[in-house]
This record gives sequence, C-alpha cells and structure tokens, in this order.
Amino acid sequence: MVEEQKIKQDEIHIGANIRALRKQRGIGQTELVRILQLNGVDMTREALVKIERGIQHISATQLRAIRDALHTTYDEMLK
Repeated sequence: MVEEQKIKQDEIHIGANIRALRKQRGIGQTELVRILQLNGVDMTREALVKIERGIQHISATQLRAIRDALHTTYDEMLK
C-alpha cells in the first residue's frame, strides 16, 4: 500500500484556518471527528488538535473530508 502524501503546514496555516472555519460553524472538535469517522476517515480528536495547532501534517484525504464536513472550499482552508 502506498502511503498518502502529507501536506506540510509551513507557509499556509491550514490548521488555524480549519479551526476558525469549524468554530464559525459552531462545530466542536469531537463532533467534527465523529462526522469524519462516519464518512470513513480514520481520525482521532487528538490528531485533529495537532492538525489545528500545526503540529501534525494533514493528508489529502483528511483535508478533503474536512472541507466537505465544514461545507467550505479549498481556497478558504488554504488562504
């Protein structure tokens, strides 16, 4: 199995943008993780916390699932 490439959060603060979008929509971390898991994306709350803090890279699959769960666009997440 090929490991999925991770997206670095150096220049772009993806995690901070995800956190802001999630809060704007009134969705808690646990709720977002539950939505992702129901959509087949294996993620823990701890992983989401690390992604939002920019400590952990995010995979393309996770990014796409979060985009869909938050009903947003890649542009909003990557600005």
